[in-house]
Amino acid sequence: MHVIGTVGLPGSGKGEAATVAREEGIPVVTMGDVVRQETADRGLDPTKDHGSVAQALRDEHGPAAIAERSLPMIEDRLENHDAVVVDGLRSAVELDAFEKRFGEDFTLVSIEAPFEVRAKRIDARGRDADANDGGEDLTTRDERERGFGMDDAMARADVVVENTDTLEAFHDRIRAIIREGTRACEEADALERDDEPTEARQP
Repeated sequence: MHVIGTVGLPGSGKGEAATVAREEGIPVVTMGDVVRQETADRGLDPTKDHGSVAQALRDEHGPAAIAERSLPMIEDRLENHDAVVVDGLRSAVELDAFEKRFGEDFTLVSIEAPFEVRAKRIDARGRDADANDGGEDLTTRDERERGFGMDDAMARADVVVENTDTLEAFHDRIRAIIREGTRACEEADALERDDEPTEARQP
């Protein structure tokens, strides 16, 4: 079992990392989807009200609320897969929740890029409403994410990936991290089987 979490400011490349994981056959649990679903359930617009609902969930249910809602989804996927990627941690409190549950089987990857690079990516993908359409500008989003404690989570990451090169180079780096984690998981499983008494391994 291995769980790989990603953390990074908006536009850093977390979604692209999730894409690579899916291409590698690794299921992805996106923490932002938990918030988007809650936003829709409240009758609000996920493209405009995502941030306020994320804050409301934490205010109403505690700072680890979104991580706790994600845990059953992760565990469900681990029933049929050796590894899972968790897209989009926001705080050290969420990191604590995952480390408490998965221990040394959890790896956090911090994906980082300069503000100007991230701003161009967000404009290009056109997924979220900007300030002119009732959404938030990137500076406001960064401030909110940092307010959750993202800087602390990024500082505790096991691996840091600077996403400033080509998309292909970034994909290659993420793919290597995922394969390394998956291989380590397979090797650990093999060691456990070797340590079992012979009788326990009989069909």
